[in-house]
Amino acid sequence: MSGIFDAVRSVLNTRLFTLSKTDVTLASFLIFFIIILTVSILARFFSRKLLVKVTDRLHIQEGTRFIIRRITEYVLTIIGVIIAFQTIGVNLSSLAVIFGLLSVGIGFGLQNITSNLISGFILFFEQPIRVGDRITVGGTEGDVKEINIRATKIRTLSNIFIIVPNSEFVSQRVINWSHGDPEVRIDIAVGVSYNSDLDTVIKAMEEVAEENKEILTDPKPEVQLRSFGDSSWNMELRVWVRDPKRHKYIESEVNFALIRKFRKYGVEIPFPQRDLHLRSSIPIPLDSLKKESNRK
Repeated sequence: MSGIFDAVRSVLNTRLFTLSKTDVTLASFLIFFIIILTVSILARFFSRKLLVKVTDRLHIQEGTRFIIRRITEYVLTIIGVIIAFQTIGVNLSSLAVIFGLLSVGIGFGLQNITSNLISGFILFFEQPIRVGDRITVGGTEGDVKEINIRATKIRTLSNIFIIVPNSEFVSQRVINWSHGDPEVRIDIAVGVSYNSDLDTVIKAMEEVAEENKEILTDPKPEVQLRSFGDSSWNMELRVWVRDPKRHKYIESEVNFALIRKFRKYGVEIPFPQRDLHLRSSIPIPLDSLKKESNRK
């Protein structure tokens, strides 16, 4: 039995490599990863279980709660890594020099990853977007579900998840429907025939806005004549809504109501028209055709 223990001890004490003038054995290598794994599990448990209860009692917003959980998890993981290196006897000061030299060499090949990591920290602290926000980025509209260090998860209106690199939120234009004041304005454009009665058109559009319960009365809805088209007056109904996530549904409901209301009042929505002018053909003498055929 003692021989088995000696053999196991000999294997565990076998030197694998030297890191920062410190011999790393199989035993220290296993201890290192056990500490990292334990700290990661505890950090995830603490951030996702205990912090959730605390932030719920404090009535903190969903986006802020997510940021607090993420930062806590990352800080605890970094502390665990430092403890793990100290446990196996690696001097972190000399290790930092090694990582600094390596970062110069690999930095050129990892520019995109570095950019996304830095952008992730910018999103964490500046919070231009938060978890639960309705945003439009790159022509895609959806809700922010997770903000990670490298990328952000967005669930589109079709219930499809898109992974967007964080650098796109910093370097490109992003529309955040939920940022700041949640009230947003919707502009619904519609064309009406020149033969329509203008006062009737305005009345119909105002009634549509008044009958929709999701449209706010303050600010008051507005009806504007935006331009004179080829075959119609180009009207616009401007309304304000409280829930930005429903702007597409409200716009569709208003369009349905406008069609019904215009039919009720006899207002025509014209379709594009084009006039086709036919010109008479030029007569060609038969003699010229015969001469042309004889030449061939």
